[in-house]
Amino acid sequence: MTLSAKYQSVRHLGAGRFLIAILALVLCGACRPDSRPVKLFGEAQGTYYSIQYYDSRNRDLQHEVDSLLADFDMTASLWVDSSLLRRVNRNETDSVNDIFADMLRQSLYINRYTDGAFDCRIGRVVQAWGFSFRTQEAVDSASLTAMLDAARGEVTIDGHRVVKQNPATEFDFNAIAQGYTSDLLARYFDSLGISSYLIDVGGEVVAKGQKADGKPWRVGIERPAEEKSDMPVLQTAIELRDCSVVTSGSYRKYYEKDGVRYSHTIDPTTGAPVGHSLLSVSVVEKSGWLADAMATAYMVMGLERAKAFIETHPDGPGTQSVFFIYDDHGELATYSTPGFQKLIVEQ
Repeated sequence: MTLSAKYQSVRHLGAGRFLIAILALVLCGACRPDSRPVKLFGEAQGTYYSIQYYDSRNRDLQHEVDSLLADFDMTASLWVDSSLLRRVNRNETDSVNDIFADMLRQSLYINRYTDGAFDCRIGRVVQAWGFSFRTQEAVDSASLTAMLDAARGEVTIDGHRVVKQNPATEFDFNAIAQGYTSDLLARYFDSLGISSYLIDVGGEVVAKGQKADGKPWRVGIERPAEEKSDMPVLQTAIELRDCSVVTSGSYRKYYEKDGVRYSHTIDPTTGAPVGHSLLSVSVVEKSGWLADAMATAYMVMGLERAKAFIETHPDGPGTQSVFFIYDDHGELATYSTPGFQKLIVEQ
């Protein structure tokens, strides 16, 4: 089965973000000198990827990038039945590779750091709500309690061996995978001596170096849409050098049933989709995986809890440059930390 076929049920979720990526490319290339970047486009992890980089040898790395992404799917994709993640979840193996072990360690760290707002152990809960490879199930209180018990089971890593206290615990790395993938691609380009690039995997962006004209990379932040099919509109743009930005939002990934809208963001403490006023969070950090995880954690917390967390962790990971868009009694409103404000490009 092709990558396109595997993800045809969720491809539409990335359409708006893809258009924002195109807009970001326009912003990046508006004042380009004669030296032009190499540009790559493709599909990965149920969404798009777009990459541009400056290379003195002008190498076309499309095949190598696609191979790296395919290898990552075989480790961490829930949509590939034979992936390492699916096999670990089915308890067919407890032996994992470096990437799996690292993502699990980082996920468990963010779980502790955010007091449980981020948790990769809620895989079965996410599946039950229909936001994974399984169709939606009947989520009654008894089944939800059992799934949450499994999600709260202790997990440890002994070298490359995963030890689950509760065999029913299932992992889901979707809240960290795209940011982690962007980091992997960045390390690959670094290994080739390519020092100026912009990598975007489904809206999870890593910027390194600068454009050929010496200016920073520019990236657009989308305004939350009322409906998932709405055309994207730019909320703001920021300039980046040697860092990542990840936006997590509930406005395109949801479904409606019996007049109720269910967000794909699941609160690990309740096992239910969040229902607060926060619509999107953008986090700027050195690492894509960290920005990705913290953006998800803030979406779980909601605006007031997230602001309180930032205030009590002023020097902590993922707290310096954060941008919130929320619903204020039917009107869009924003809140940003001073660090993020410094990155905003005047429109």
